[in-house]
Amino acid sequence: MKSSKAIALGAALFGMATISGPAIAQQPSSGAAPSAPGSSSAKYSDTEVNQFTKAVMALQSIQKDAAVPAADKQAKMAGAVQQSGLPPEKFNEIATASNTDPALMQRIQLAAGKMQGGAKNP
Repeated sequence: MKSSKAIALGAALFGMATISGPAIAQQPSSGAAPSAPGSSSAKYSDTEVNQFTKAVMALQSIQKDAAVPAADKQAKMAGAVQQSGLPPEKFNEIATASNTDPALMQRIQLAAGKMQGGAKNP
């Protein structure tokens, strides 16, 4: 399945561990990061950043789940990206951009912190 390979590539490019606890803890406590000139951060809406973050968190969960056979993980990851509402191409675009755009990465980390905080404090 072509989209599964694309999703796996995007997940690998993103380096899925970048939004885990330690990365979130290292973010500055000030508000959202201002976008630098030429930054791709402003190119993505808050909705897209949230969808991307939701997908990455689901991908991390699938990767860590030892109960899911390796052969089934690709299909589950493709499904997780689709359930986020973000097209696989956009997921990969944001993943690639986040590697070179600190402002975008900070937006993703902030979204992840809110999602993780929301799960801990219903």
